[in-house]
Amino acid sequence: METATKNLENDHVYILRLIDVMEQMVITISTELKHIDLAVGLIRNYADGFHHVKEENLLFPLLVKKGFSTDQGPIPVMLHDHAEARKYVKGMTEEIENIRKGDTSSFTILYENMQGYIDLLRAHIRKENNVLFRMADEKLSTDEQEELIKTFSAMEKTTYNPGMIDRFITEIEGLEVIYKGEVRGKK
Repeated sequence: METATKNLENDHVYILRLIDVMEQMVITISTELKHIDLAVGLIRNYADGFHHVKEENLLFPLLVKKGFSTDQGPIPVMLHDHAEARKYVKGMTEEIENIRKGDTSSFTILYENMQGYIDLLRAHIRKENNVLFRMADEKLSTDEQEELIKTFSAMEKTTYNPGMIDRFITEIEGLEVIYKGEVRGKK
């Protein structure tokens, strides 16, 4: 049986692949704004608009009902990380706009925001996969896990056009081909 936490971990696979691509952009000092903008859009729409919404609106409230604290412990830490990630995305977006206006010195700050996001998300995903989701697996019943999966699916259908999540994954794979020279199979 696929659990809700496994579903979220599967999202993490693609988010990690995206940040690996972003890291290659930083390492190679990419000036391809089209690619950087696509990566930022994927963060906004897939990592934040899809994945984090499942956590913040569905999983976390259920865990609070099951006794998790909103003041200390993993949930407030994850929410803080999400807020910090959004600040990096805002910074990336601002610097992309500055570059479009002709300020090429903004690439330095853009790369700093990209690297900050990369470092934050890698640590964040480790915490979720290894701590929060394991705690959730202990607290959530099979029925609750199944209900969350159904709710995730319903949210996807009401939030995105059919095939949109697959398109996001295809776009990540396309960036992998460009920046890493590879594409891995879908999980």
